[in-house]
Amino acid sequence: MNRLSSPMGMRTLRMAGAAAAITLATGAGVAHAEGMSVSSSAFADGGVLPAMHAGLGECGGKNVSPPLAWEHLPQATRSLVITMKDPDGAKGGGVVHWLAYNIPATVSSLAAGAGNNASEYVTLGKNIRGEMAYLGACPPVGDSPHHYIITVTATDLAPGRLPAGLDANGLTAALAGHTLNGSTVVARYGR
Repeated sequence: MNRLSSPMGMRTLRMAGAAAAITLATGAGVAHAEGMSVSSSAFADGGVLPAMHAGLGECGGKNVSPPLAWEHLPQATRSLVITMKDPDGAKGGGVVHWLAYNIPATVSSLAAGAGNNASEYVTLGKNIRGEMAYLGACPPVGDSPHHYIITVTATDLAPGRLPAGLDANGLTAALAGHTLNGSTVVARYGR
């Protein structure tokens, strides 16, 4: 697999005329699923999500997507999907915060903020508000810290195959029969 980064250093990938770092996090937290793993240098698995990754304004953050790295993808992987969901949100009904997909298997990580906007390497789906954007954590004041489950899923779909703007149900339907493996990392956030 051609890697865009390695633990030995970082390389910069030019996306849509702007530099966006795609780095391999040497992870504060790593989760595993049958060899595949996902990590974030911003928080340990099960740890606290830094405020910068929370929503703007009263949510206490800057609405910056967290840095993520993955490795040990299945051999047939062609593209990746990232989802971030809060199962505690909407009074237990769940909230979709982030859908990013069509990420080529040659990409091994996203730097903080690289998942905020669509690019040559990231297609965005709709969050709970119907926006094609990352939506930072924002649990109600006084709630126990909510859990933000970030899943990276390996697929056999070619990058660019899925259209922009899918919602969670549409993405699930489009992935039916095309997932190869996945791994999650969980962060908590309260206010």
